[in-house]
Amino acid sequence: MEKVAVIGAGMVGRAWAIVFARAGRSVSLYDTDAGALENALVLIAGAANDLHREGLVDEDVQAIVSRITATTDLAAALKDAVYAQENAPENLDLKRDLYAQMDAVAPADTIMGSSTSGIRASEFSEHLKGRHRVLVAHPVNPPSVVPLVELAPAPWTDAACVDKVRALMEAVGQQPITVRKEIDGFILNRLQGALLNEALCLVADGYVSTEDLDKTVKHGLGLRWSFMGPMETIDLNAPDGVPDYCGRYGPIYRQVAQENDARPWDDTLFGQAAKDRRAILPMDKHVERQQWRDRRLMALARHKKEAAERLGD
Repeated sequence: MEKVAVIGAGMVGRAWAIVFARAGRSVSLYDTDAGALENALVLIAGAANDLHREGLVDEDVQAIVSRITATTDLAAALKDAVYAQENAPENLDLKRDLYAQMDAVAPADTIMGSSTSGIRASEFSEHLKGRHRVLVAHPVNPPSVVPLVELAPAPWTDAACVDKVRALMEAVGQQPITVRKEIDGFILNRLQGALLNEALCLVADGYVSTEDLDKTVKHGLGLRWSFMGPMETIDLNAPDGVPDYCGRYGPIYRQVAQENDARPWDDTLFGQAAKDRRAILPMDKHVERQQWRDRRLMALARHKKEAAERLGD
């Protein structure tokens, strides 16, 4: 049974532990905080039960959880691991220090991937002797439900290491993509950022309410995007495919793009959206709504799985 190390027992690390354990891998979950590890195992069992209830795992939950062991010893976590998934906070200095420690104690053939949402692999691996085995493996939260993983290597990352991580991700049920060149925000967050910039501007400038903006995506764009991407969407939305669509709608999209320069994300831009969201969802209901989100994502994942089996993907 291949061993995977999960470094960091926070929200993302816990979900990664489930991803690997439910696929039959032995998981060593590392954190410096013994209390956090103890709590993590309880939360992992609860999340695994939710997945089982939604039909997303067939195996007994206890069997899955039994593959996960917790440790505060970094060397022990990395011993014999074929891969390590790091989930430390988004702090460059912290990551540089952590990777120096990992590189010093990990077996020579252990590949190391980071869950970072925006720090380039080159920024925290350049100083390492084993920098050739380091890359970004950025998930969507929670990776135990949303399968996309962005593999973003540094210029010096060994291509064979990228291939091995891609094969591993596919083997454990994730959907990896490869970012061919380093770029800020990788792919997903650049797409998400473009939509968020426009959404915040539309609300801040009084064109639409926060609630109606969300309806536009969840009852419109999001329905199509949940099973096909924007390129396939435009290809199917014009009789003669992509060139036809671009010919019809390119001018208006270009005009819209020129109307909004990037604005600072300050209270002027997001203040109204923040005020509206708190009126809709008080902060004391925030965690409850996060749990609702995860259950809805599980239900959607189950539907997509069943629909792909029946209709094709």
